[in-house]
Amino acid sequence: MRRGGAVSGTRPGAVVALCVLLGAGARAEDATSDAVTRPATKTNRWAEDWSGLADPAKRIQPFDDLKYIPLFAADPKSYLSLGLTLRERFESNRTPAFGIGGPRGDAYLLQRLQIHLDAHLDENWQIFAQIEDVRAPGKRVVTSVDENILDLRLAFLSYSRTTEDGTFKARAGRQDFAFDLQRFVSSRDGPNVRQSFDALWADWESGPWRVLGFVSQPVQYRFNEPFDDISTRAFAFSTLRVERKVFGDQELSAYWGLYERDGARFLDATGNERRHVLDIRYAGSAGGFDWDLEAMGQFGRVGRDDIAAWAVGSRVGYTLADLPWQPRLGLQGDAASGDRRRGDGVLGTFNPLFPNGYYFTLAGYTSYANLLHLKPSLTVHPAAGLAVSAALGLQWRQTTSDAIYVQPSNPVPGTAGRGHLWSGAYGQLRADYVFAPGLTGAVEAVRFAAGDTIRRAGGKDGAYLGVELRYAW
Repeated sequence: MRRGGAVSGTRPGAVVALCVLLGAGARAEDATSDAVTRPATKTNRWAEDWSGLADPAKRIQPFDDLKYIPLFAADPKSYLSLGLTLRERFESNRTPAFGIGGPRGDAYLLQRLQIHLDAHLDENWQIFAQIEDVRAPGKRVVTSVDENILDLRLAFLSYSRTTEDGTFKARAGRQDFAFDLQRFVSSRDGPNVRQSFDALWADWESGPWRVLGFVSQPVQYRFNEPFDDISTRAFAFSTLRVERKVFGDQELSAYWGLYERDGARFLDATGNERRHVLDIRYAGSAGGFDWDLEAMGQFGRVGRDDIAAWAVGSRVGYTLADLPWQPRLGLQGDAASGDRRRGDGVLGTFNPLFPNGYYFTLAGYTSYANLLHLKPSLTVHPAAGLAVSAALGLQWRQTTSDAIYVQPSNPVPGTAGRGHLWSGAYGQLRADYVFAPGLTGAVEAVRFAAGDTIRRAGGKDGAYLGVELRYAW
């Protein structure tokens, strides 16, 4: 139900205008001062290093004195840095969840404003804090992934030290992390509210090897009052991961994880969920080809039922670097298990854990559960900073005994145990453009032609349009 407070907050138009002006200024400065090398803004703002601005002569852009505030004159690695990230996205979704189960077509604005303070006490110690105000003006149905009104998103203490043997890193506090293409463990950048974890993290890197592990309680978002987000023992996620560089820069990795959630509910099982995950991935590039292959198995229990679930994902491509626009031909294939027999004491429905909606499309019509998915694509670069991609997605269920699922893992009512394997097909068109350092834009359109199973359940074809402007300072 829509709440009256959802439309209040910052004025996006004025802030976006300021961002455009700052971004244009940044591009002009870059064009006239190639000698100054500046760090690129990153999705994880805590990973940026602004110590290069210790030399006052390099602070040439507006507000650079706030990007580098020295703490101790004798140590250029000791400084404070302020920053903000603003994302404005307009979305129009004609039939959320194919129009089944109540959601109506909607058009609205998603606004995410984050402000951070990054304190480097020296080259080893870092304190990072970020607050956010995330709103969805005009959205009919507001959920915890749409709004987070004035809350603490990140706050952690970090330590790192490099020796002849390798590099050790550790973090304690509220943080975020993501693995690889973010199929199953992501910071959830697609929805309006990103995913954070209250966690202890440790990492050791030496030569081609990297070993990391963490214990965490995923943050559960509440949007009624400021600073009301929580994490509890009722929801926990822990991981031990090993990575190794092979054949040059190619990467082979594997990890074990434990996903624990009280009061879990699936179509064929309810109760406390204790799910072990085993994952292996191989990724790299050579001779114009690139690939990312991943497989995950899951076992454990939900209530009295055993878990036996699996998923595989692949993205492969070939870039014709010598041709105009450098076209990349891509093929994505995904499969995830569903529950084949109701009431047999074994739950086969795959749990996608912490998926990123970007992996399929922003429309949310495809979830990594009970899925067979094939997606050829073409990406071109018609101009500097511009990438345009077109794709066709073909979608089936792994078994008709289980439901068709939409993001993140919600069953479509009236589809479990009914109809055919075929779910439908969609076309996706997306354009991304870098206006200036820190200022980007994107447009994405998706049209989903629903199969007979969805139509007989009362569903319709899906149509989505998203227009996004993102600024990072």
